[in-house]
Amino acid sequence: MAKSGSLSINSENIFPIIKKWLYSDHDIFYRELISNGCDAITKLKKLEMMGEWEKPEDMEFKIQVTVNPEEKTIVVEDNGMGMTEDEVDEYINQIAFSGAQDFLSKYKDKANEDQIIGHFGLGFYSAFMVADKVTIDSLSYRKDAKPVHWESEGGTEFDMKDGDKEGIGTRITLYLNEDSTEFANEYRAREVIEKYCSFMPVPIYLTNAKAEPEYETIEKDELNEKDTIVETIVEEAKTEEKEKEDGTKEVVEVSPAREKYKILKRPVSLSDVNPLWNKHPNECTEEEYKSFYRKVFMDFKEPLFWIHLNMDYPFNLKGILYFPKINTEYDSIEGKIKLYNNQVFIADNIKEVIPEFLMVLKGVIDCPDLPLNVSRSALQNDGFVTKVADYISKKVADKLNGMFKTDRENYEKYWDDISPFIKFGCLKDEKFGEKVKDSMLFKNLDHKYLTLEDCIKANGGETAEETKAEETTDSEETKETPKTNIFYVTNEQQQSQYINMFKEQGQDAVILAHNIDSAFITYLEQKHDNVKFQRIDADVHESLKAEVAEEEKETFQKNADSLTEIFRKVLNNEKLDVKVEKLKDENIASMAVLSEESRRMEEMMKMYGMGGMDTGMFGGQASLILNADHPLVQYVVENKEGENVELICKQLYDLALLAHKPLSPQEMTAFVQRSNQIMMLLTK
Repeated sequence: MAKSGSLSINSENIFPIIKKWLYSDHDIFYRELISNGCDAITKLKKLEMMGEWEKPEDMEFKIQVTVNPEEKTIVVEDNGMGMTEDEVDEYINQIAFSGAQDFLSKYKDKANEDQIIGHFGLGFYSAFMVADKVTIDSLSYRKDAKPVHWESEGGTEFDMKDGDKEGIGTRITLYLNEDSTEFANEYRAREVIEKYCSFMPVPIYLTNAKAEPEYETIEKDELNEKDTIVETIVEEAKTEEKEKEDGTKEVVEVSPAREKYKILKRPVSLSDVNPLWNKHPNECTEEEYKSFYRKVFMDFKEPLFWIHLNMDYPFNLKGILYFPKINTEYDSIEGKIKLYNNQVFIADNIKEVIPEFLMVLKGVIDCPDLPLNVSRSALQNDGFVTKVADYISKKVADKLNGMFKTDRENYEKYWDDISPFIKFGCLKDEKFGEKVKDSMLFKNLDHKYLTLEDCIKANGGETAEETKAEETTDSEETKETPKTNIFYVTNEQQQSQYINMFKEQGQDAVILAHNIDSAFITYLEQKHDNVKFQRIDADVHESLKAEVAEEEKETFQKNADSLTEIFRKVLNNEKLDVKVEKLKDENIASMAVLSEESRRMEEMMKMYGMGGMDTGMFGGQASLILNADHPLVQYVVENKEGENVELICKQLYDLALLAHKPLSPQEMTAFVQRSNQIMMLLTK
């Protein structure tokens, strides 16, 4: 059977091409060789099920990887189908693509782009990225098959002859080149195999050929026929002296004599052949989900919750997605999605598979319909991937709605962590927004969680259903939908003055402190034409004002005009908008308000990098509200030319701004100096 020849390709440049273009992932040869072995075993199992082959009783399907750092070799051996001479000739000697020239022209300019192993039957040949010489020893499962030996030293030449392999399967031996000896290191090999092969459906064992044997001690009843006994250990019975009722003592056996065995350490598979995502959700415990999360992502903060994916139609997809607990101050908000094909690892974080707003998720997705050597460019043009993303989006929406309805208490605990991503999802995906609209929550000033409908009712408005019912009975076709103001705060500390005023008058507001909330409330207003969001410092709410008596109105207006003139002059700002009100809270001297429209314009300008522009051209200057009943304001009116009036006016203005927004560095410096000056006056 001895045979020599050239590999059936039309270019001698094939191996340099493989080495160069696949070098960025040169550790992938482990995945390719092990997955080939896994395929061979899977096929043999199917033949067994079909009755075309009978498995020996003592046979255990497995893949054995043996590294030898001294000899710089790696052996990957399976006990699957094996190959005949003809099959080696077909599968190894003829590289499976249509025309080497076509291959070269297609990939010559793609040195740093898509992974090409597998596309052209190059899985086995990935071995030549790290090896100067590769040998194959294989014995087919077929009756009367003869073992075959194949070897090549990295060019296009090979030798094939009769082999000496005894058991069925295939053994591939890699003689590593000097640049790749790291892969013969046991710990490096373990790292790579666990990266790519942690969940392959066949046990994978790793052995260091030069390592000293390791041992473990087991109980007698734990011994099985596969164990190799090194030593029998007899532990004598343990006794204890105890006193009897009559005062005499006797020796009592506390634990009987027992026999233990010192055995060669049992091999432990590097692969979990039945990963959690293959189980039905009803079969999985909470601890199993958490344990899987810790193992796969090395994250020891418990996930908030998880979603188990299990879909058979119109495509096959399984997986588990976790909402991680994120410390936004220190943690990256980018999650990690591991993509698998039949338990074979493909890639990390292929963003096209996950909706953009869910990239915070951590999880695994196993989709046999995705190609093993997936590329981002291919995925972007694949409608199938869009369907996967839509399915994941729907499952997340279903999970949120389910938790909202059946586990509201825990749902509220998670809400602050997940709300930015859910709101982003509403902005990015209209269908998702529609699905979760009734499960959106808003935290009020008492830190209680309300739905949008709850907020509308709390502010005296009508729900969408009530409004619709009215419209159907109303004969006026042009009747404008009445709007309900929902007040909000963005910073509880900074806006505490306004919050206290609101609370004193029995008013409520919701807390919208995240950057995305500005865009989100605009989105809600577009979706709900009966709702208007307004920050509590956008204006002085009528409930916070006291009524001016009829006989006081004339004097009140004169004082208001006078205060406007004084403050504009002192602050050197003729455009300053000054409003004088009788506030119910007599402790408040001044406030600053900015209309909701102006604030949103200001935020939009900042978003688009226009923060340096004068917001005043859009009416974006804050209005100064003075409390006519406060002694300091009354003092300014009565002592227009007083020595300290200028000092008081500037301080009242800065205090109003401080409760509204942070002062600029120059303003803060002046405020501190002025505060010191005021305190010095108290010492005189």
